Amino acid sequence: MQMPQRTESMANLFNSKRINKRVYAFIRFLGVVATTFLGLLLVTFLIGRVVPIDPVLAVVGDKAPQEVYDRVRMEMGLHLPLYQQFFIYIKNVLSGDLGTSVLTARPVLEDIFRVFPATLELAVTGTFIGVLFGVPLGILSAVKRGSIIDHVTRVIGLFGYSLPIFWLGLMGLMIFYANLDLLPGPGRIAVYYEDIVETVTGMMIIDAALAGEWEIMKNAISHIILPASLLGYYSMAYLSRMTRSFMIEQLRQEYILTARVKGVPEWRVIWGHALGNCAVPLITVIALSFGGLLEGSVLTETIFAWPGLGLYLTNSLLNADMNSVLGSTIVVGAIFLSINMISDFLYKVIDPRAR
Repeated sequence: MQMPQRTESMANLFNSKRINKRVYAFIRFLGVVATTFLGLLLVTFLIGRVVPIDPVLAVVGDKAPQEVYDRVRMEMGLHLPLYQQFFIYIKNVLSGDLGTSVLTARPVLEDIFRVFPATLELAVTGTFIGVLFGVPLGILSAVKRGSIIDHVTRVIGLFGYSLPIFWLGLMGLMIFYANLDLLPGPGRIAVYYEDIVETVTGMMIIDAALAGEWEIMKNAISHIILPASLLGYYSMAYLSRMTRSFMIEQLRQEYILTARVKGVPEWRVIWGHALGNCAVPLITVIALSFGGLLEGSVLTETIFAWPGLGLYLTNSLLNADMNSVLGSTIVVGAIFLSINMISDFLYKVIDPRAR
């Protein structure tokens, strides 16, 4: 009669231990996230204090009287000890206050919300292009290892790594816009279409589709083709190389040989077995590539006059607007942190062994 009770108590103990492990893992994960974000804030804070730019002069100008300079310096809290300034900085960031932009005279966070959708639209399109071509090329290169297809794919990837993206952008404009007149020039949309579509998501293609403005949508797509293709080529070079490495490693495994001996079709061995086991590391690579396009599109947006976060950051640097520079840095760092969290979650969804 005591055996069922003992079995039930052991099951309850096992379940409680499992729950405690999950709680501990979750707390540890939150601790890692908080520590990483705190380190990001510390780095940006120190950069703002080390750079040879006086934030007070950026606000009042170099011809302001000394009493005005001193008053603004006290209002900004720069007379306080460094550790107190850091605590105030953390408090402001956590409350969503990234300061006021000297260039636009608006809150930095408001400016970032205004320009970020353009960068997101460009990065998503570039990542889609990179995944669409990079992953199949990497798989084909691994399957046909040592063949002419493999060599061509590796050369394409090498060019993607070696050629500066600003040079590719200039060459793309010169060839497809200036000489061939196949694609429109810099900008996100034609000037005569500006301010017609109501801003809903901030992404021009989606907003134009929601408004039923198909001509504007077509014009927006034509403008995004060239910059997104360049970013997609950069992403494709990275993804094809990593996919090739992952696939070669999996194709060497014994389970692949076993599947082939059993007569499993080759396409199923490659696309079902090998690629299925590459899915988990491939998610990380795609996530990092997407994050890299978000923060690495500064030169692309500058060349193509794309009104996104990269162009905003460039203009802020040229005008010594450190609040905007540091605020943009914090946002990009937070995005990278969020992408890593999402990829960790997807690990557990795809691979039960990671749960």
